[in-house]
Amino acid sequence: MKKPSIQKALIFGVTGQDGSYLADILLEKGYEVHGLYRKSATGNTKNIKHIIDDCEVFGKKFYLHRGDLADPTSLYRVIADVGPHEIYNEADQDHVRWSYDMVGYSSDITGAAVGRILEIIRQINPQIKYFQPCTSNMFGISESETQNESTIFNPQSPYAIGKTFAYYMTRYYREAFGIHASSAILFNHESPRRTPEYVTRKITQSVARISLGKQDSLVLGDMSAKIDWGYAREYMEAAWLMLQQDRPDDYVIATGEAHSVEEFVLEAFRYVNLDPDKYVKTSDEFKRPTKTSALTGDSSKAKKSFGFNPEIKFTDLVKLMIDEDLKQQSDD
Repeated sequence: MKKPSIQKALIFGVTGQDGSYLADILLEKGYEVHGLYRKSATGNTKNIKHIIDDCEVFGKKFYLHRGDLADPTSLYRVIADVGPHEIYNEADQDHVRWSYDMVGYSSDITGAAVGRILEIIRQINPQIKYFQPCTSNMFGISESETQNESTIFNPQSPYAIGKTFAYYMTRYYREAFGIHASSAILFNHESPRRTPEYVTRKITQSVARISLGKQDSLVLGDMSAKIDWGYAREYMEAAWLMLQQDRPDDYVIATGEAHSVEEFVLEAFRYVNLDPDKYVKTSDEFKRPTKTSALTGDSSKAKKSFGFNPEIKFTDLVKLMIDEDLKQQSDD
């Protein structure tokens, strides 16, 4: 009996939060994993350092390739050379605030690059399965209390508009060419692998530093925004499950709970037994030009289709991130 070939996966943006968790998950499942990383990420491989440092894995089960979503030739070369069974596109300009100042770049890397990838898949091997992460920000200002796969999009930032383009491009290649291409409308998902540019990590890292006497205050923007926060690793498990389905489709991935930034701050300081009123300040510098509604995801479809049921909810997520930041700051 012929032994089945090892599954190969190619991850764009492997050094980021989501890409690095995907690498961990796929390696645990026995995949041969390839990651594309761009020049600006060559000195920022912290999230995959544990893989690179493992001599039993790096160069044997895990490989890195140079390239960039802005360069179609490198995308074609890597996809052709690797011959992956699955591609996960975790590379984009995914920071909402930055997208206001880099509209052209955000539109290209977050949106147009998806068309480049899918067209290359169509030309090289239409049997490759493709995963496209999208965002709850596509719903923007919504009249619905909760959002599901049928909720109308109303994006309020260049980033969200780019993701909306990516969503429709993925659906187009699925319907027009029969490619197994699925999109996940991911609500906010966090972890200790976030950079401090993101408010959750900024909060937990600052709270850890304040509790250790390394920092005096925490400055934030609008703390009233309510957000559905989940754990990034669980959401990447869902990404893998989506590509294991017989039919490609689009799914909302969320916890179904919304909490304000202020609640996140209170929970973080409560965990280290400190009074936030003594340390937290606000500044208009960190406020966005436009706001979205309080978005809460309805993941009923994902739960029914492949059993998605996140275990890490709001309080556990805050504790998980604080614990890791306390450890990191204590080691520094």
